[in-house]
Amino acid sequence: MTIKHTVQFLLLFSMVFFLFQCKSLEGFKWEQVETNNLPSARHECGFVEANGLFYLIGGRGLKPVDIYNIKTEKWTQGAKPPIEIHHFQAVNYNNNIYVIGAMTGKYPHETPLDKILIYKPIEDLWIWGDTIPESRRRGSAGIVIKDDFAYIICGITDGHWEGHVPWADTYNFKTGKWTVLTNAPRARDHFQAAIHNNNIYCASGRNSSAKTNETFNLTIPEIDVYDIEKDEWVTLSEASKIITQRAGASTIINGGNLIIIGGESASQKTAHNDVEIMDIKSGSWKDGPKLTTGRHGTQAILYENTIYTAAGSGNRGGKPELSSLEACLR
Repeated sequence: MTIKHTVQFLLLFSMVFFLFQCKSLEGFKWEQVETNNLPSARHECGFVEANGLFYLIGGRGLKPVDIYNIKTEKWTQGAKPPIEIHHFQAVNYNNNIYVIGAMTGKYPHETPLDKILIYKPIEDLWIWGDTIPESRRRGSAGIVIKDDFAYIICGITDGHWEGHVPWADTYNFKTGKWTVLTNAPRARDHFQAAIHNNNIYCASGRNSSAKTNETFNLTIPEIDVYDIEKDEWVTLSEASKIITQRAGASTIINGGNLIIIGGESASQKTAHNDVEIMDIKSGSWKDGPKLTTGRHGTQAILYENTIYTAAGSGNRGGKPELSSLEACLR
């Protein structure tokens, strides 16, 4: 091997090693991002990227959209939604932000929205989308996108009271058609779904049950995986159960890793700062770098190999609402 080839090999090896570390978060830590101003504090909200900008949307109360420009380090405000929306996993389809399966109203009998709600960032405009079939309405569900379909997984029909459902559905963005899929192995709410190749991963969450005074207690350790092509579910082995049971966590996939960020549980008053990482291939878990501020009720964004999260609640329940932004950096 010539010196030139040796140098090329070492550079390639270094790049691959760095990307592996990015995906596994080895050598990384969370840091507060210093911004020129702050967004509206909120929780049970969406946090999603579109057109290279970060959007905080919804949350308890009627909050305007807050838009973060990573280049200027500045937040600006957008339009308020037509009604209060919370408890949803926002998704970006063709650079429009879709809210499917949100709740509105107050604890403990929040009601699911009867229609899809869409925010159009370029126009700073909210519009109502298609009607959700009455028999499939719920909130606090996991939502992912594959091609021109949204997959809506599990959720709860009666706020935090009762009505946990194992439902799975698709919504076709192009035709507006709603299709019922095979039920998940178990119901769960207050979780987020994530997609890797043709598999949808459901991890963390709970069965909220204010009716039995167990709003935070009935957390779920199992990991359920849906095969899109086969319309089949599997539950991962006992060894693959989540390390720290909690709900309200943010979930993303980076490379071959499922990453669960933050959350809330009955085991502690403060929101979890835990970040736990499952290797999808082996099903094994490990601890990742802890958040600077424990938080639940928001989302995480993976943008240019960096994970960001913002807002949420700093304690179990609804207070204090947060406005901070943090990133997982090397």
